[in-house]
Amino acid sequence: MTDNNNRHLTLGVCDYPEHVPQQDWQKHAEAQKALGLSYVRLAEFAWSKIEPTQGKYDWLWLDQAIEVYSSQGLKLVLGTPTATPPAWLIEKYPEVLPVDENGQVKKFGSRRHYDHASEIYRQLCKDFVEKMAKRYANHPAVVGWQVDNELGHEGTTVSYGGASEQRFPNWLKDKYHTLEKLNDAWGNAFWSQNYSDWSQIKAPNLTAVRQANPSHSLDYQRFCSDMIDEFQQLQIDLLREICPSHFITHNFVIFSAESDLYKLAKNLDFVAWDSYPIGMLEFFATWESEETKTQYARTGHPDLVSLNHDIYRGLKNGKGFWVMEQQCGHANWAQYNPLPASGALGLWTAQAWAHGADSVVYFRFRASHMAQEIMHSGLLHQSGKADRGYAEVEAFEPEKFATQKTKNRVAIVHSYDSLWSYNHQPHNQNLSYWHQFALFYNVARSLGIDVDIVHPLDIKNSHYEVVICPALTLINPVEAEVILQESDNKSFIFGPRTDFRDQYAKAAIDGQFTLLSDLVNAKPINFDSLRPTLKQKVVSCSASEEYEAELWCESYETENANVRFKYSGGPLDGQAAVVESNNAVTIGALSKSLTRSLISEVCLSKGIDCDLLPEGVRKTTRGDSTLWVNFNDEQIEWKGKVIGGVNFLLVEN
Repeated sequence: MTDNNNRHLTLGVCDYPEHVPQQDWQKHAEAQKALGLSYVRLAEFAWSKIEPTQGKYDWLWLDQAIEVYSSQGLKLVLGTPTATPPAWLIEKYPEVLPVDENGQVKKFGSRRHYDHASEIYRQLCKDFVEKMAKRYANHPAVVGWQVDNELGHEGTTVSYGGASEQRFPNWLKDKYHTLEKLNDAWGNAFWSQNYSDWSQIKAPNLTAVRQANPSHSLDYQRFCSDMIDEFQQLQIDLLREICPSHFITHNFVIFSAESDLYKLAKNLDFVAWDSYPIGMLEFFATWESEETKTQYARTGHPDLVSLNHDIYRGLKNGKGFWVMEQQCGHANWAQYNPLPASGALGLWTAQAWAHGADSVVYFRFRASHMAQEIMHSGLLHQSGKADRGYAEVEAFEPEKFATQKTKNRVAIVHSYDSLWSYNHQPHNQNLSYWHQFALFYNVARSLGIDVDIVHPLDIKNSHYEVVICPALTLINPVEAEVILQESDNKSFIFGPRTDFRDQYAKAAIDGQFTLLSDLVNAKPINFDSLRPTLKQKVVSCSASEEYEAELWCESYETENANVRFKYSGGPLDGQAAVVESNNAVTIGALSKSLTRSLISEVCLSKGIDCDLLPEGVRKTTRGDSTLWVNFNDEQIEWKGKVIGGVNFLLVEN
């Protein structure tokens, strides 16, 4: 459930009554109601305010705040404040602190300073959450819970010592049963890394030379992700028991890469995420020019924002999600934090709806006058006067945006195992999983194609007609079997490094495409990691098409597949760059223009419309309506559509 009985987009805000004088609470609530907001998120960082010393609770201020908001008819989402263990807890139980990759114990003074595997911390959280849930279980204004806050964010998934390092060997025992199986799975014969006792296995940091064994690193990442899953599930179970009528969600983050979110989302009613489009530009890292970042400096890039929306919609098989924190002014945490363009907040809100959001909650209502987020803006200035975003929320008409579902025909496959394995050994400092994934996503969206982002197993018995696998570098036998079965009635597009590693992160002894050999019908010859200034020409075998690849090229030999493109010049000269077999096209060259041509060709063969859109313009269909967004400063006129600069156009189909 999403508590969206109105069947149209709803709006909300994050507020912090504990940060401002109590006499301002009523003014805040009245203004929020006047803005047309439905929800207020409260208390997700308030542990020390509620329990200033162990066992001594002060609920009165929160009781009073809840009454103020509920008196205005606002619904409340309460956060369990376990992301911020208070100072007394750390002083009494210092063993709950996490350890960084340099072996240093992290200190109190910020947030997320705990090890998810710590049984001591888990019990303390259970005790607190139980008391909080019982206190507000029957309050009519409280409708839902956000568990913790941004789990695993900012490098906090992995602790390289303490409880995590202690529990890791037992997790491995449950998985491999014997050291012989573990040593074989990890390839520990290399560099004499074999273990003779489980107690010898530690966290994969501070290795003496070069990087840790990638199989060891992958399993530690999986383990730490499982610890987060267990930690979250303890709270979910409590809340289900005590507050059965309330929804339970969690607010994930931009390009979350530290935990397997398919697992974490499984037992939530719906997922939420925190959208900061301008700061998100830095996730382009090295693969986009400073010119592009400048072009979208005040709006964010349309495809980076929507890619995250589509990921979070896909975690629950297309179920509506929430944006739990929507940037409404300048943020404070990115390398650069310019003010958003006029109109950006309305644009982001509409775009979130188009990609499946049922509610958009703005962060925050009033800018903080203290501590780490002084430079982070809200709908109000620190003074309480309206900031730039206030008027845009006031003008937005959420009732025009019906929360219908959409059945898309194209899927893009996303895998955390592949993400972790790719990034452990990128073989090119300018490459990453997200770089390659975003390239394929950008191509599809630039062609006006609506996509779902899904787990490999979610394509089984699905309605999808085209399945794009941009970077499925690690694949297990179960996933491979699903792909092979579905290839009878679906067209597949594979990107570079597909089926390169087995489930333990080792390369198959007989080479790439071991599990997908019957579909791809090709074997690798070689791969080429290119410097940024080194380009590779790719030419068509049957026409005059010519493209340029960069950063990565891999070549294939085949007897039964059709070679579509070859390399021209360089060490891979004359070797296959793109092969087609059965219902699969495999692309070995990293090239946006080549990928666009091939995705367009495959989709058109299925009767899926493709039309290259103007730069910065995107269209998305949800239910009976199509939303056109324009991230450019200037008005765009295209095929009868007129879309204002930094604006949107909602069209009924």
